[in-house]
Amino acid sequence: MNPDLAGGVDPDWRSDRIIEGAWLHDPDLGAVLTALRGDAFLVGGCVRNALIGEEPGDIDLATPLTPDEVTARLTAAGLGAVPTGIEHGTVTAVSGHKGFEITTFRADVETHGRHATVAFSTDMSTDAERRDLTINALYADGGGRVIDPLGGLADLDARRVRFIGDPHDRIREDYLRILRFFRFTAWYGTNGIEAEGLAACAELAEGIERLARERIGTEMRKLLAAADPAPATAAMQAAGVLARCLPGADARLLAPLVHAEGEARRAPDWLVRLAALGAVDEAGALRMSGADAKALAAIRTAAGEAGPIEATAHRLGARAAWGRLLLAAAAGAPPPDWAAAGREVERGATASLPLAARDLIAAGMIPGPAVGVALARAENAWIASGFALDKVALLRQVLDKGHEG
Repeated sequence: MNPDLAGGVDPDWRSDRIIEGAWLHDPDLGAVLTALRGDAFLVGGCVRNALIGEEPGDIDLATPLTPDEVTARLTAAGLGAVPTGIEHGTVTAVSGHKGFEITTFRADVETHGRHATVAFSTDMSTDAERRDLTINALYADGGGRVIDPLGGLADLDARRVRFIGDPHDRIREDYLRILRFFRFTAWYGTNGIEAEGLAACAELAEGIERLARERIGTEMRKLLAAADPAPATAAMQAAGVLARCLPGADARLLAPLVHAEGEARRAPDWLVRLAALGAVDEAGALRMSGADAKALAAIRTAAGEAGPIEATAHRLGARAAWGRLLLAAAAGAPPPDWAAAGREVERGATASLPLAARDLIAAGMIPGPAVGVALARAENAWIASGFALDKVALLRQVLDKGHEG
């Protein structure tokens, strides 16, 4: 170890920035930091998010200590120590029924996708250099003072998402980093996309084909959940990445969709945004869950409907009805009175048919398939009436129809 690196940290890397947040004062986290006696550092997303005033997400720690040393100190302090990834240097500390991953500083000896052969290190910069983006290579000590070995702080302040070192090298280590570059740009790169990284993603886009579809799906879901994913997704398309993730996708409707969401005061819905891309077989391309695939199909069906929006909301649900309204506005239809439309969607989604099969049977119908047909006919009439017909009117209409038949 370099004798100038106390605890693996060069004094020049220490900034004057202090992160804040109630989570920093969590006694369970404090117990872990105390047990490791200053040889542990907050790292990655929790530091990045705290610096921009967002919730920390997972709280991860990095340390110059070996896993054995980490385990010994935790055990001596009466805390749990679970070897969850010991071959990669990770021990999970258990404090107050909460888990905190602690990973020894390390360097990649050989990379192969998401997994790598690693060597432990005592130098924070070595650990930082194996990460993907500079804004993810920020550390903080137990007091919240930010430590910045690679210039990530300036990039975060500038809202610039930049690969660490040569972008080509970082991408070849794991092609998922192409998608992470666009996803983090959507979330944090509000001042545009970094040109060198974009060029490398375009040159190496073919590597997307090596990724499991589930991993692509996870990244696309996170990207589309950003406040405004339109610029990053358009850059993906220009770089030839979007088509490899979602064949047939076109990002042109995303920007007007985001605008419509703002006008309607609707929170982002990644599935409505996915529908806007117009890709082919999203469920297969992204290995979507059955529930998500069903919800996307409902949005697509709703988008093809006409007539009162409350009818769509009743048949397909509020999510699909909102998708219909927003996608229509994004495609250029005159926007509705959003407040009034919202009330109609709510009314349709919560309306309950005032007639049940037992009512038809009590009125003299013989149990069987005919009851289901009559009930469907009643529901159609009820929806057509604007949900105005009551049970008596529906019974009369259905039974009269039955007698005519």
